[in-house]
This record gives sequence, structure tokens and C-alpha cells, in this order.
Amino acid sequence: MAEQEPRGIDSETSVDVVIVGAGPAGLAAATALVDAGRTVAVLEARDRVGGRTWTDTVDGAMLELGGQWVSPHQTTLLETIERLGLETFPRYRVGESVYVHPDGSAERFTGDFPIDAATLAEVDRLVAVIEGLVAEIDPEAPWDHPRARELDTVAFERWLRDQTDDRAAASLTALFIGPAMLTKPSHAFSTLQALLMAASAGGFANLLDEDEILDRRVVGGMQQVSVRMAEALGDAVHLSAPVRRIERSDDGVRVVADGVVVRGRRVIVAVPPNLITRIDVQPPLPRRQHQLHQHLSLGIVIKVHAVYDRPFWREAGLSGTGFGPDELVHELYDNTNHADARGTLVGFVSDEHADAAFLLSDEERRRRILDSIAHYLGPEALEPVVYYESDWGSEEWTRGAYAASYDLGGLHRYGPDQRQPVGPIHWACSDYAGHGYQHVDGAIRSGRQAAEDVLATLGA
Repeated sequence: MAEQEPRGIDSETSVDVVIVGAGPAGLAAATALVDAGRTVAVLEARDRVGGRTWTDTVDGAMLELGGQWVSPHQTTLLETIERLGLETFPRYRVGESVYVHPDGSAERFTGDFPIDAATLAEVDRLVAVIEGLVAEIDPEAPWDHPRARELDTVAFERWLRDQTDDRAAASLTALFIGPAMLTKPSHAFSTLQALLMAASAGGFANLLDEDEILDRRVVGGMQQVSVRMAEALGDAVHLSAPVRRIERSDDGVRVVADGVVVRGRRVIVAVPPNLITRIDVQPPLPRRQHQLHQHLSLGIVIKVHAVYDRPFWREAGLSGTGFGPDELVHELYDNTNHADARGTLVGFVSDEHADAAFLLSDEERRRRILDSIAHYLGPEALEPVVYYESDWGSEEWTRGAYAASYDLGGLHRYGPDQRQPVGPIHWACSDYAGHGYQHVDGAIRSGRQAAEDVLATLGA
């Protein structure tokens, strides 16, 4: 049932297609439908567009609070950026990176991680094994792999330990799927889910290569992609209008949101799957959809933003990039804005580390996080002029990051149903994407596919 009754209705209208959610997926779907000559209404719970992309100004500093990266293999996103008249700029990566060893010592490096040669060789061997499996996976339908059930019922952590006796190699390999991408510990998701993550990015090697997966940013922020799509849609976008009820029938849908009711022939629900159950659907969704939602969950991550009066690390010949598998901040990057004289760092505290960090007071959590950043870059990192933590787990209309993934065994059991329409209800989100899964690229692909499916049902 809905969490509360809808607020007073100010207006009621009819369109061809109702879109629930004004993130990149919903807006891409709406754009495709309007381009095809259809009328739409986009209903967004937040007071802004962009979904899990959010570019905001905090204490005078522009920060990318949500998704921000553009990768060379994300061709749909790149095409969209160009079509919208936006520009990109490369992440700063000149100089040496820093690796923090388990004993807390920091070592500057270029190229391969400065770890034991045998362990590094074992990581390379594990990556080769994984890439062999990834080559067999269709990211649009990983459940079709002949070994899907086998791979989906063993945790990635367990699978890695079955492949090698080198625990350090197994842990380092797991880092690039678990904390870095799914934001869950590697015992909490399956090997098939890990393979989907890698296949969706064009290969596991792309997840290992920060110059690929974290290549460029949008000038003015990633949210501009959604802002410009929304501007073109004009009054069709309704903000602060959380959807409370969807009534479906053979004739179409009646969608009830705060302040507005919209009737349509079809509806595209373009929100994270963990939020779908907050909508009262009548008649109720079928059993398979309810089961599916119960096996999906979002991870947890603290995205840390630290702004300094200048990018001091560059003066020391450092790129600002850091890795520390045992560090509180396991990844660190130069996130300085385009043409900004100040220096910005972005770091990530994921899964169980994030759980522990949130048990601390705000002051103690900040102190420990900055201490961790200082392990990479020295004591100047302790005194940012702006400090901010993005916590999407407490954001009302998201409740996690970065995207939903299945529990053990869930992907092969329920994955085939995740994009299946239920009568006039269609689905779109980065969580359901194949190529570009959990990225803006995948959200746009998913939205366009949903629009294509809807147009096929509407006919001429």
C-alpha cells in the first residue's frame, strides 16, 4: 500500500504515456516518446530532476553529489551529451598515484600496483579467468548462460578463494566489483552478478582501469544531462509530485501523485526497484514481481568531497589518485572542477566500512575519513575548506547506492522478469540495464528501450 494518502489534487490531465521518475532513464524515455509524436507527463517525487545524478553547490563549492563519470565505452551517454550541446573534460591524472599498504605505509607508483610480484601475477591470472567468463556473458541476459545457476549460487568472495590460495590477490580482485561498484561486500553477491557488472562495462579490465571507467566529466556537472532534457520537455515535467497509486486496466492507467492525476494509455516506471513497492498498484502486481523486488537491494557508500584552496598534491607530483584495499577510504581521485583554481578530492567509503563509519559521530567520522585521505596525500589533506559527505542511503527517494543488485541466486531466478511489462506498466532504470548497468549510460539506454516497447504497443 502507499505510505500515505495523496495530497489534494490540483489538476487532472490525460496523455499518451505517463513517466514516473525524472532521472536520466525517465527523461530519456519521455524524450524518445515526444520525438515520436506522443504526449507525456513526467511525475517526479523530488523538487529537482536528475535522480541519482545531482550537481549542487555546498558552501560555495560545486560538487557532484551523485553519478558523474563518462567512460569511452559509454557511447549512448556520449551521444546524448553531444546532442544536448554539453562538453566534457578529462579527469586530472598527471603524476604518480599512491598505494596504501595494509600496514598503513604509503608508496608512490605508476603503472601496476606496488605489491608482491607473485600476488600481482596471481591477480593477472584471476583477471584472465574472469575475462574468459565475461566473454561468454550477454549483459542483456546473463541468466541465459549455461552455467547461470551455478555461478549465481556461489558468492564472488567464495568463488575467488576457490580459484586461488593467495588471499591478497583474491581480496584485491574483489575490490573492483564489491566496494568499488556494487558497494556491497563480496560475500553478499554472486559470481554471476559480478560477471554482469564486468560485462556491462565492456570487460573486467575496464573496471580495473581508472583511466577508462573514470575518464571524463561533464562541464557544469552530470545533472546537466537531465536538466537539458527536462527543459526541452517543458511543462510535461511535474516536480514534487511523488506517485502514490497506479490504477491499471485494459484501457490504460490512472496515476495518482501529490497534486496531480494523469490518465494514460501506458506508464513507464523509471525509479530504482526498491522504491516500486512504495507505490500502491491496483490490481496488485503479480507474484513474480513481488518476489523479484524482495531479492533486490542497493548497496551503501559514502561519497566524500574535500575541497582545498589549491590542488596541493599536484605540487608534489601526485595525480590525486589513491588505492588502499584496507583503508577506510579505499579509493581517492582528483575531482577538481573544470577551470577551478581550487582543488577537489573525491573518496569512497563503501559497504561494511560505511556501516561502521555511520555508527560514529559526525565529527569523529569526518576526522577518521580525513586521516585516511592524509595517509595518501599527507597532512595538508586534513584541512579542507569545504567538506561534504554524500549519503544516498538516507536520501528519501533513493535509499542506497549506486544501484540495485540481487542476493545470492536472485539474478538467474528473477532477472528474466525485471523488464517484463505488467499490462500497461513498463519499467526503466539503470538497475535493469544490461550495457551500462548502474551508470547514466545504462539509464538512458533503458529509458529508450522502454519507449520503443511502448510505441510498439501503441501502434500508429
